[in-house]
Amino acid sequence: MTDETPPEENVDVDEKREALITSFSEILGEDLVESQLRPNEDLWLRVRSESWQDSIRAVQSAGFEYFGFLSAIDWEIAPEGRYEDTEFDGGLDEEDDEPVEVDSSTGYAGGESRFQILAQFYSLSQQVGVILKTDVGEDMTIDTIRDIFPGADWHERETYEMFGISFRGHPTLQPLYLPTEFEGHPLRKDFPLLARQVKPWPGVVDIEEIPEHLEAQLEAEVMAAFEANGGAS
Repeated sequence: MTDETPPEENVDVDEKREALITSFSEILGEDLVESQLRPNEDLWLRVRSESWQDSIRAVQSAGFEYFGFLSAIDWEIAPEGRYEDTEFDGGLDEEDDEPVEVDSSTGYAGGESRFQILAQFYSLSQQVGVILKTDVGEDMTIDTIRDIFPGADWHERETYEMFGISFRGHPTLQPLYLPTEFEGHPLRKDFPLLARQVKPWPGVVDIEEIPEHLEAQLEAEVMAAFEANGGAS
């Protein structure tokens, strides 16, 4: 037996992914805009939108042959509680009625646009994943990767339907969930939540204060019950 405590592992060191950053920097060159490492988790790479397809092919050639998912994100700050002044979702502060400060960053590896596409790939041999992301321009269009990873077909259709981002070269951008006559894109932050226009967010209601005489009466009843039970034990 010994009282010596083994040295703590440095969880901030991730040699495998640090080596991947170096490797992808060489492979992608100027197409790599920014990278970010989360030790012992996925590696994030932001690439130029013009080279989205080429970057995906490069990642595939590097051994990341398993496609995980593709989706989008809208970084716009949602309207106040989606039409309700709440202290969350960018609402109002209770004390001074000033807008609550909300973090408007664009996540891991940054970004320069409101909408971004992100896709995950995994190397079965290296047992490590990488997430590629790219900015979406004002034309709301990005090249399809379904010819590189056929499994992305469904994901791109969903992203088109929910965010309104079109995929250049995709032959069947048809609705998956919504009726063909449906207007709008439900996962955009500015999409109106009609149900909340009819019914406020849970908890967002006017609460009437208890009248002073009733409050005093309630306190007296509580104290009487407390004393009748012998007080504190």
